[in-house]
Amino acid sequence: MARLTGTRPVAACRWGCTATAFLFLLLTVQAAQKADLSGDATAATINHSLTLLQRLQELLQNGNGSDSVLRVRTAASDEAKVFHTHQLLLSLQSEVFETLLRNQSVVTLHEPPETAALFEKFIRYLYCGGVSILLHQAIPMHQLASKYRVWGLQRGVADYMKTHLASESSQGHVVGWYHYAVRIGDVALQESCLQFLAWNLSAVLGSAEWGSVSVELLLLLLERSDLVLHSELELYTAVEGWLGHRQPEGPVAERVLRAIRYPMIAPSQLFRLQAQSVVLARHYSAVQDLLFQAFQFHAASPLHFAKYFDVNCSMFLPRNYLAPSWGSQWVINNPARDDRSTSFQTQLGPSSHDAGKRVTWNVLFSPRWLPISLRPVYSDSVSSAVQAVRIEDGRPRLVITPAMSSPDFAGVSFQKTVLVGVRQQGRVLVKHAYNFHQSSDEAADFLAHADLQKRTSEYLIDNSLHLHIIIKPVYHSLIKVKN
Repeated sequence: MARLTGTRPVAACRWGCTATAFLFLLLTVQAAQKADLSGDATAATINHSLTLLQRLQELLQNGNGSDSVLRVRTAASDEAKVFHTHQLLLSLQSEVFETLLRNQSVVTLHEPPETAALFEKFIRYLYCGGVSILLHQAIPMHQLASKYRVWGLQRGVADYMKTHLASESSQGHVVGWYHYAVRIGDVALQESCLQFLAWNLSAVLGSAEWGSVSVELLLLLLERSDLVLHSELELYTAVEGWLGHRQPEGPVAERVLRAIRYPMIAPSQLFRLQAQSVVLARHYSAVQDLLFQAFQFHAASPLHFAKYFDVNCSMFLPRNYLAPSWGSQWVINNPARDDRSTSFQTQLGPSSHDAGKRVTWNVLFSPRWLPISLRPVYSDSVSSAVQAVRIEDGRPRLVITPAMSSPDFAGVSFQKTVLVGVRQQGRVLVKHAYNFHQSSDEAADFLAHADLQKRTSEYLIDNSLHLHIIIKPVYHSLIKVKN
């Protein structure tokens, strides 16, 4: 809480008037740049606004004409940082400062070390409207902006966090930003962090920040079917490490272990976990029924299993696994050039009963596909085509179809997911995941906002489009056998 002390220092009137004049001039210059100059060809704008900003910054640095003083203290130090400021500039940016400086001119502020270290940058923003920050400075700067109700800076820092989720840091930052977003109730930032973690989970599992994941965040992630990782076994191994590091209470550990989708793990791997996993041995009674059901799933045909058990639950729904048996990576060089096609094989399903059964998939990519209604119209009376739209107006299209049909497809449909990888801050990460409807061979919004014609497109890596196609078998309950 801020403490008010002292009296108003004597300040020369001319400096107070100068500060007012500077601010007024800054606003009027910006307005003048947008003014209608009546189309006069001789009209020109003389813009010295950058010089004006420099003068305003000099006011803060030199303390010229200061009429207020901010003393910033921390609990860890007896010394205070002193800032000679100008009431008008602070009050225009912050209603909190307007209230604090209304009847007092010397104000003592108490800040934790993290925000106190950035207070000079924070004050400079109030004078110049700009500030540079680093990843580890985002949260304390957002705290200052929120505390003193500088809404423009608050929004700016929040936007910075959303656009720098992919930035690389030694200790990681996305998990910490998510927890902070939960504390302050920023739903948009929460969703951005959660989506990034889900689509790039493998990168997070092997990082230092995995151990800092809260119980609530871990359970939210385990509920999701859009997690992108190599396999369910990779997820179990990471969860086992998290449990060993955090040592949560028994009910929490059991709830976490029951969120693993054991039918998506091969029986040989499940046997190994039963024999070697210390965590599983400790909580075996809590997951014994799930393990037994997983072995039943692998022993029977999915068609027969679905007659007795409900397969329309998350336990039998695959996540976005990157292992070769679930899909294929496809790198398309110079994707704007022409149509391309490829084919690959996946397993029929995760059940060991179907081991050895494969499905072949054909994929067609078109960079400039046009719906029939927008294609060129040809007339008998005119030798050339009447072009309704340019060919460049076409949108990218991806079609995925099975190259075969089989009685084995009974009771199962295939969910297709296409991951688009991009290079951000030097790392290749998932930018978007397109889910095809189970009854459709394509996604209507595939790369709808991507400009593949530009070599600098954010969707391209070295002028190549990096896709990863995942095929997820989804089982359906059939007529159940009555007992």
